[in-house]
Amino acid sequence: MNPITHAQLDWDDQGRPHSRTFDDVYFSDKSGLEETRYVFLEQNRLQARFAALPAGGRLVIGETGFGTGLNFLCAWQLFDQQAVAGARLHFVSVEKYPLSHADLQRALALWPELQPYAEQLLAQYLAIHQGFQRLVLDNGRVTLTLLIGDALEQLPQLDAQIDAWFLDGFAPAKNPDMWTAELFAELARLAAPGSTISTFTSTGWVRRLINAAGFKMKRTPGIGHKWEILRGEFLGWPEQTPRPAATAPWFARPTPHAGERRALVIGGGLAGCCTAASLAACGWQVCLLERHAALAQEASGNPQGVLYLKLSAHGTALSQLIVSGFGYTRRLLEHLQRGVDWDACGVLQLAFNTREAERQAQLAEAFAPDLLHPVDAAQAQAHAGIALEQGGLFFPEGGWVHPPALCEWQARHPNIEVKLHQEALTLQRVDGRWQAWDGDTPIADAPVVILAGAAEIKRFPFSAALPLKRIRGQITRLAQTAQSQSLSTVVCAQGYVAPARLGEHTLGASFDFASSDLTPTLAEHADNLALLREISPALLHALHPDSQTLEALEGRAAFRCTSPDYLPIVGPLADAEAFAQAYGVLARDARQVPDTPCPWLDGLYINSGHGSRGLITAPLSAQLLAAWLDNEPLPVPTSVAQACHPNRFALRELIRGKSRHTP
Repeated sequence: MNPITHAQLDWDDQGRPHSRTFDDVYFSDKSGLEETRYVFLEQNRLQARFAALPAGGRLVIGETGFGTGLNFLCAWQLFDQQAVAGARLHFVSVEKYPLSHADLQRALALWPELQPYAEQLLAQYLAIHQGFQRLVLDNGRVTLTLLIGDALEQLPQLDAQIDAWFLDGFAPAKNPDMWTAELFAELARLAAPGSTISTFTSTGWVRRLINAAGFKMKRTPGIGHKWEILRGEFLGWPEQTPRPAATAPWFARPTPHAGERRALVIGGGLAGCCTAASLAACGWQVCLLERHAALAQEASGNPQGVLYLKLSAHGTALSQLIVSGFGYTRRLLEHLQRGVDWDACGVLQLAFNTREAERQAQLAEAFAPDLLHPVDAAQAQAHAGIALEQGGLFFPEGGWVHPPALCEWQARHPNIEVKLHQEALTLQRVDGRWQAWDGDTPIADAPVVILAGAAEIKRFPFSAALPLKRIRGQITRLAQTAQSQSLSTVVCAQGYVAPARLGEHTLGASFDFASSDLTPTLAEHADNLALLREISPALLHALHPDSQTLEALEGRAAFRCTSPDYLPIVGPLADAEAFAQAYGVLARDARQVPDTPCPWLDGLYINSGHGSRGLITAPLSAQLLAAWLDNEPLPVPTSVAQACHPNRFALRELIRGKSRHTP
């Protein structure tokens, strides 16, 4: 992986940005607003298309070159003016060199009339790192998905249908990589039927390449100093060009839900609350079932969780999910009360042995310093405010979260009905609806149900085979002392300790694969104190002096729920027996891909298996589920969505010849 760098800008005497890398301007010297509106909004007929959207309808715009976000803000303003209240705008844009927050703020200050939209964008323009980054704006009415990286690395991983394309890379002569046949083939692959396209350039070779990809381009009079520009429509994939490989049927999207937009979500922890909120923001009416007397009573109930990024330098699916999920969660937290519900105090991961130090050195080369950077022992001690013996990696945007506050805020949406003391013991499909029952008592029903109850979902026959595993974890709660209040960042080694929340530090967490008893034990308190000693003997003494007994300690135990490959299990569920019959040929030849449609269990989805990473992976996974249900652009690369898909386990079993259902 190559770390992303911010755009390198120069500013002219009128405050306009100029790219040092491409020696080109970001917008017209005369009037960037008029040019954007004429070239991109008018040529794609967006005023009429926005006005024609029904409640529940949406339009998806794709863009090459996000730049200062000017095109996005102009499209959002027009959408806001023209579209009915229930309509939605989804904007997908690729950008190799994103502007820093300060530069974006400076550039957008040039357009006072866009200020209400620019302020919302700037408030969420945080933790913008490599890969897919999703920003939810205007209470879910507008979604921005930024693909940070090289266009020809990012666009092939996008699963979307684009209704209108804005081609706004720097001029072809300045940045030819953004005007290639390979790029235009990606635009065609992603184009919805009848998709429109426009660009400020009228260069002949560009027009011919776009035409060759399946669009019909025509020159049209330009604006300002541009004599001509190009606009066009997608006619269809060219007959003489080989079609892109189809998605394997077991990973293809189920038929989009077309009926009543009502859903049941089973489980009121982080996965369930975030799923309910993501659907509610898209206009769904959601019934959230929780068996306890309040939300977030199990693993999501700990007083402090850590925004800790355990990454790989090799761009694995899990690592990509973590970077994207971290950004999404970090932006969500801006809605909560800092200091009580969360704190961006940073996270320090100590290099506690040689192997960890080697791993950290690789990470420091693979990621930009605003995500993580190495610190020596003295710098680590300065960040933490306590005595430390090692350096490590510092994550400046990390911190701690009070998970119940995030759950409760997510569940507060007016489209969500929370039902407490409601335990769904059985589910059955009757007349196109899923019915949840507690014994002989019907609880609720809806056309769609999402299972978000961690390992408890194994009680249902159709999800019983999923390899979810419960791991007991215990945290220790330690009262703040005069000496410990200097702790100013989360510090991790093989355990973690967080700065105090409401006068109390959280220390943890143990891993116990065998125990099913949730009563806190003295032995695990002792283990947690040993983890704290590894972090800082001085802090251990400040929080638990030698004279204090283990019996005086308080704590909490809960079950994490994880999968064998440590990726969450997110997506639609298939009928296991029908799946094995449909794709049984894979047991004999894994290279064969039958074109048999996947036998989905209609309207049944899952969001589980987040392990100890739930704060980072569960909220973005909820966005992934909402995108599947509404047939919208996915918030993660296709390869990541497939790596998290429930069908991956049945597929592996078939290929290894182990399926019980193989004919």
